[in-house]
Amino acid sequence: MKKSIRFLTAVLPVMLMLSGCGLQDKNENIKAGMTAIEALDYDGALESFAAAREAGEDERLLVRGEGIAYMGKTEYEAAINSFVTALSLSDGRVGSMDYDMNYYLATAYYKQGMAEEALGVYNAIIAMKPEERDAYYLRGVIETETGKTDAALADFDRTISLNERDYDRLIDIYCVLNTNGYGESGKTYLQNAMESGTRYMTNFEKGRISYYLEDYENARTYLDKAKEEEGSDAVLFLGKTHEVLGDYNYAVSVYNTFLTESGEQSPEILNQMGLCKLQMKDYEGALTAFQQAMNIEDNGMMQTLKMNEIVAYERLQQYKQAATLMSSYLKSYPDDETAKREYEFLKTR
Repeated sequence: MKKSIRFLTAVLPVMLMLSGCGLQDKNENIKAGMTAIEALDYDGALESFAAAREAGEDERLLVRGEGIAYMGKTEYEAAINSFVTALSLSDGRVGSMDYDMNYYLATAYYKQGMAEEALGVYNAIIAMKPEERDAYYLRGVIETETGKTDAALADFDRTISLNERDYDRLIDIYCVLNTNGYGESGKTYLQNAMESGTRYMTNFEKGRISYYLEDYENARTYLDKAKEEEGSDAVLFLGKTHEVLGDYNYAVSVYNTFLTESGEQSPEILNQMGLCKLQMKDYEGALTAFQQAMNIEDNGMMQTLKMNEIVAYERLQQYKQAATLMSSYLKSYPDDETAKREYEFLKTR
């Protein structure tokens, strides 16, 4: 469930980047609320939206913002009510914000355990926009989760047919199917893409698909060629390929060489290097890598890094520090059920 939620939220098409678009100076409290959401300060955001209401700012925008804040607080019923209200405030002309809020609404329904209602939202989006690839894909994710495999495969087929060269989405589909126990069906999509001809694929795309097909020798060849073309992305998968092959020392050298020679501070590579060092039982080295990545501004993966930092402290048997960090983690990410269980364990150590 956790991984599938990540797939759902990863491709929502408008989201926070639209939050400030078109706002005038009179909506300053709404802007402040959206800024607070980006900083994960959901209570502060709700205070700003309340101030916006008092100041007579745009009702639809502030209710939308409240919905996003409630989602951040994992109060999905309140989020649903907010999005339904915001949608009801439409002037009758369907625009990008209406689709944006419908995607949010579907996700809130999904996280509230209301899969059928979420599917209904995607059905409505597709009825209005038959070429809306994200809706087909996300509907397929929920259908996969709920065991409607034939419907899911039909939606994934439609997603691919609308852009056969979107290899990133192709890999997303494989990952969704694999996570939910349909890995062989997922591999069929990857194999078909390779057999259809790779002339439109970059070395990086060929390398990644080979990686997921467990064809690691070809993956290593393609990804090594892709290093100069794709930089950190190719290096990340090249290192992971060596990890799967059991060569952790070489994987670390791949990560270190890139970081040193490029001068780039890549949170993804630092995180993967930390995971690799955990496997090598170099817990201090792992902790250093995770913390270096956390210090990168706007790293985009703070939740993952914070959890991995906690794991490193656990491996170092520094349970008090791990428990303190877990308490802080749960304040920011209260819907992580695995973390809640781990916190109960840490409090006994």
